Amino acid sequence: MNNKERYWKYSLVIIILVMGVVIFRQISPFLGGLLGALTIYILVRSQMIYLTEKRNMNRSLSALLITGETILVFLLPVGLTVWLLVNKFQDVNLSPHCYIAPIQQTATLIKEKTGYDVLGSDTLSFIASFLTRIGQTLMSGISSLTVNLGVMIFVLYFMLTGGRKMEAYISSILPFNEINAQNVIHEINMIVRSNAIGIPLLAVIQGGVAMLGYLIFGAPNIWLLGLLTCFTTVIPMVGTALVWIPVAAYFALNANWFSAIGMLLFGGLIISQLDNLIRFILQKKMADIHPLITIFGVVIGLPLFGFMGIIFGPLLLSLFFLFVDMFKKEYLDTKV
Repeated sequence: MNNKERYWKYSLVIIILVMGVVIFRQISPFLGGLLGALTIYILVRSQMIYLTEKRNMNRSLSALLITGETILVFLLPVGLTVWLLVNKFQDVNLSPHCYIAPIQQTATLIKEKTGYDVLGSDTLSFIASFLTRIGQTLMSGISSLTVNLGVMIFVLYFMLTGGRKMEAYISSILPFNEINAQNVIHEINMIVRSNAIGIPLLAVIQGGVAMLGYLIFGAPNIWLLGLLTCFTTVIPMVGTALVWIPVAAYFALNANWFSAIGMLLFGGLIISQLDNLIRFILQKKMADIHPLITIFGVVIGLPLFGFMGIIFGPLLLSLFFLFVDMFKKEYLDTKV
């Protein structure tokens, strides 16, 4: 390679990198939709192959059918969940002071029990503004979610129609030999499938069991508490305790000691341990991933990818260790 060819090569690399950064910055608001489309493509890829290669069905029609299936199986439950959240929180912006009254009653009860006034002079105004920001953030998040769901469906359709060509192109540009490329693809498929199926399943099971506990001990708004419990399953370390511990505290502040102690025992011995049991079973059944990779992967992934970080955070961490292991085997291990 002469100097002129070398100049062309490295100039092209720089142009690709610069344009890639610019493009990534512009599409970053839609990153959740793009990653969602990739996740669902991995899950339904076998269906697409069956319809087009076994049943000889037209690719466009097959992609349309699978996209419709995705809408029914995925988007409808998400839409119902969002609708429930909107119904519960739609009055936050309009009348935040109606939410302050229970807080004041709780603060008064704490003062009577402990003699400590938890509400200072500026606390009420801070709480009012904070509740308003919660409502605004929620509505903004719902708007972003709606846009990303549209992007996800749109991109998924074209990923399905161009599936084999897309996979062949990506495989051809991976900087690995054939064995390492197969290992990378296997790792991606295994972890995405494991998390995309296991995390929602874990959330539904824990939320359902938690709702049973809330019902037994007489907690208010058990549907909302169950929904919040489902969402908190993705939070590392603390998880569902963010919901059932405040519920137990609510019972204790109202001098309902039977429900308070019962909720603590039910949460600590059943809800939290169910989390550990189901995670262990799913990880061994679907992907043999170390629990620390899952925990720290979620911590890394949520700030980077948003909600989809619960899937792609552990994937990113697993791929990092896989690449380190590849480098070690290829270049560091001495060959006898």
